[in-house]
Amino acid sequence: MDLSTRAIEIAELLQKNNDSPETELTTSNERELLIAVCLSAQTTDKKVNDVTPALFKKYPSWETLADANLEELQSYIRQVNFHKGKAERLIKASRYILDNFNGKVPDTIESLIEIPGVARKSANVILNEVFDKAEGVVVDTHVTRVSNRLGLTSNQDPKKIEKDLMAILPKKYWRNFSGNIVLLGRYVCKARKPACDKCHLNQICPSAFKI
Repeated sequence: MDLSTRAIEIAELLQKNNDSPETELTTSNERELLIAVCLSAQTTDKKVNDVTPALFKKYPSWETLADANLEELQSYIRQVNFHKGKAERLIKASRYILDNFNGKVPDTIESLIEIPGVARKSANVILNEVFDKAEGVVVDTHVTRVSNRLGLTSNQDPKKIEKDLMAILPKKYWRNFSGNIVLLGRYVCKARKPACDKCHLNQICPSAFKI
């Protein structure tokens, strides 16, 4: 079985188990999602969900966030990793969106990555969740680990992993594959102790029961 065929088989099995994976970030609109995604870098979704209710209440629009006092904003997101730098980027991002996109979150990856604090992974998540579009594959620590264990890539660099996955998976699978692999890595194929016996890919995973 060639790599592309196996990748498609994996994507089909994942989709059969969950045909509509969604982010676990708790948001109610595109503005809130972009903010939450930016905060989630190197921080758990749970921790982000802990701080965003008060944050969204304090700053209910791009305008209020763009005009935020930096130190006060930092206090609202103090629990997330690298909160000082993230606060600065959120203010810059708000101003950029107001100045360049009339307060609307853009729907292309080229435009999204222009926004301060929005890298390619974040842009892919926003496209998936807000616009139901896939212009790439989301690659986080979970996708890195699981894709390597599945033998779909031998790279550790997210950009190279995304390129590898896009080459072997037809575009129609990109969105759900990303979401399903993230959830699999978070709850089943964990870093220290993967639960291979509970994984629905254990019959085709070359790493199953060998770690």
